[in-house]
Amino acid sequence: MVPSSKEYDTPGIVGYGVYTSRFRIKENRIERAVPFIDEDSVTAAVEAGKMALIHSAIDSSLVGKVYVGSESNPYAVKPIASKVAQVLRLGKEEEDMQAVDAIDTEFACKAASSMFKDAASLVNYYDSEIKYAMVIGSDNSQAAPKGCPGGELDDFVGFGGSAYIFGKTDLIAKIEGWYSITSDTPDFWRRDGQPFPLHGGRFTGDPAYFKHVKKATEKLMEKCNLKPIDIDYFITHQPNPRFPVKVAAQLGFKEDQYSISLQVNKFGNTYSGCSPIGLAAVLDIAKPEDLIIVTSYGSGAGSDSYLLRTTSQIREKRERQKINIKSQTENQFIKFVDYTTYRRLKLGM
Repeated sequence: MVPSSKEYDTPGIVGYGVYTSRFRIKENRIERAVPFIDEDSVTAAVEAGKMALIHSAIDSSLVGKVYVGSESNPYAVKPIASKVAQVLRLGKEEEDMQAVDAIDTEFACKAASSMFKDAASLVNYYDSEIKYAMVIGSDNSQAAPKGCPGGELDDFVGFGGSAYIFGKTDLIAKIEGWYSITSDTPDFWRRDGQPFPLHGGRFTGDPAYFKHVKKATEKLMEKCNLKPIDIDYFITHQPNPRFPVKVAAQLGFKEDQYSISLQVNKFGNTYSGCSPIGLAAVLDIAKPEDLIIVTSYGSGAGSDSYLLRTTSQIREKRERQKINIKSQTENQFIKFVDYTTYRRLKLGM
């Protein structure tokens, strides 16, 4: 723990962490992370949260709220958040319990990023006793095997988690605005009892992903009186390598504004962890006073767009971060596994 040194007027990101497996499937030029046999979304959530605490350099007992967004909880009824709270010792210890509010959230791939504004609002509330709030997005992304209905999604699904700690002291990035969009659009779903999700064909692209991401981003820039040229980095959800590039171009962003965030070719679509992992890739290299827009997307459907401004402390805290996006994409210990063998192993589990 490092004593806090600077208080900010607005809430923002105190620190973050990302975890993914060193096991990958590689087909053509696309790699995607897959969990080891003893890993699941709980594993990624705990490990990402641990790294966020290290980067933030705060005492875990000061975290008063933890949100975990996921659509691949290993249990139908049992929260991931309670496991995270206990393992990481979030909040003060009360005998064999933790004095922390812990909750799982759902909204497809924006189950975690949607909570950024809730966490920021909570720590910013004038009479709040919660100094820090943690938001985690973690998924062992599911798709039907190739050749089955919905199997076309299996080219891009990945495994990983990301965690962000929000507060008002020693920020690396301030939240300067947000805008949310929601509609009832049946583009992607998994009914109770079904092992794999399906997607709604003609609803998948323009009426869902592109419509919501564009509208949320455009309205945020309008609200903040900004144009694409004013933004240093743009991040959005990455269900595949093509969609984020196309929507960024439609919004008027240039390649150097979004290319750093594109991690789907290395980790796959990590669902709730996807756009937060893209944000982490940007924060790993961002300079003070950079303006960042991150726009999430969740099927069903909705988008949350956030405007962040980095602070001078982003460089100071970088020294604490030994495991970043680059170290996980260029890990010399990466092991590539055969797709067919992995699917058989997964079925057996």
